[in-house]
Amino acid sequence: MDVPVIFPDEKGKSSSPLDPKDEWIANVDYDAFAKEVTDLGKELLKETGDADVEHLNKIVAWRNIAALVGLGTVWMIPNPVTVVALSTWTYASWCMIAHHTCHGGYNRVDAGRFHSRGFGIGIVNRCVDWLDWMQPEAWNIEHNRLHHYRLNESKDPDLVQRNLDFVRDANVPLAAKYAAVGVFLPIWKWFYYAPNTYKELKTNEWIKSGKELPENFDPQAAVTMMSMLDPSRKGTREIVNPLDILFKVIGPMFFGRFVAIPSLLALAPGVGPSLATHALVNLVLADLLTNVHSFVTIVTNHAGEDMYTFDDAVKPKTGSYYVRQVIGSVNYDAGSDPVDFSHGWLNYQIEHHVWPDLSMLQYQRGAPRLKAICEKHGVPYIQENVFERLRKTIDIMVGRTTMRTFPTEYEPAKDKAGVAGVTWKSTNGAIDSE
Repeated sequence: MDVPVIFPDEKGKSSSPLDPKDEWIANVDYDAFAKEVTDLGKELLKETGDADVEHLNKIVAWRNIAALVGLGTVWMIPNPVTVVALSTWTYASWCMIAHHTCHGGYNRVDAGRFHSRGFGIGIVNRCVDWLDWMQPEAWNIEHNRLHHYRLNESKDPDLVQRNLDFVRDANVPLAAKYAAVGVFLPIWKWFYYAPNTYKELKTNEWIKSGKELPENFDPQAAVTMMSMLDPSRKGTREIVNPLDILFKVIGPMFFGRFVAIPSLLALAPGVGPSLATHALVNLVLADLLTNVHSFVTIVTNHAGEDMYTFDDAVKPKTGSYYVRQVIGSVNYDAGSDPVDFSHGWLNYQIEHHVWPDLSMLQYQRGAPRLKAICEKHGVPYIQENVFERLRKTIDIMVGRTTMRTFPTEYEPAKDKAGVAGVTWKSTNGAIDSE
């Protein structure tokens, strides 16, 4: 990684008083915290081995069972078993298998095709490895790079509070805001996440080519299927071609899942049309369900009135970076494979943001130890039931509450990354090591 700006070694100090809820900030020994977190991360990396591959294979097997049940019964009259199985197939493929593979969690072991380089890249690998509404190449940029290393900053593309400001600030009854969020939950991946991740990919390519961004283009403004049609967003359409969104981004999922499967069943003599209709309904219901499932366990990871936002960037693997990952993330109930599978392993979000390239098994093993380190250093480590986090996230979305602003002047100056933030030499797969 290239860090474009180097600051002096003095610690930044603030003369302004801290809110009682923030008094812990003044007492953090950033260097000592960084050493313990770094040492634990190195230890967990060394412990990665055959057990992690076996564990991955078990999770893949569970995913495959869901796929077989779902596809084997997709022709039946719409029913909960088929819908849940199909939903779980999609959910596990992204949240557990693709997520940790694309971060490089299995790059240090012999896990076959579960290696960040090439996983899901290209139309064939996308269909085999991870078929979803998002384009994997775009997700690698948006999630692995921008979200993880600019967490809860203005340049974090997943900053819920900023992305939903049009709902928060809307002059409509609160009930209408809740209704808008309710509509968003079952469609969020194709309506918002797919086009917005692609926007980040194309923006990155535009900047790398040396072009200046269009004058009326806001790189931090979220892109949705609807906003691309907004006449005032001409700059967005210069960078993101709506036809590319339709055919390159959401097209493979739409045709591979909602056209191909019903079409094959429609060929059955006599009963084909009926079977195809059953399949289409089951697939649509499953997509709605998996969108809700993923929203509940993903979008809630970094939002709530007890989460912090930050007004500048820090260098990775510094004390400030580690503290931010902890206080800008939240964990859910955890500790066993069935519980963790139901949460998509997103219940270890703190550990995942501190060490993005560990395996699922190592997150499970490392969580209690990281929690103990945080308690020792007085760094808040939040772990709550996922539905409580859903409530807190929706309160942020509708404007009932606001996230806390972290006083970044209390962080060591040597940890700062500067106005330009952090840049990378490569844009494929997991973050390159320094």
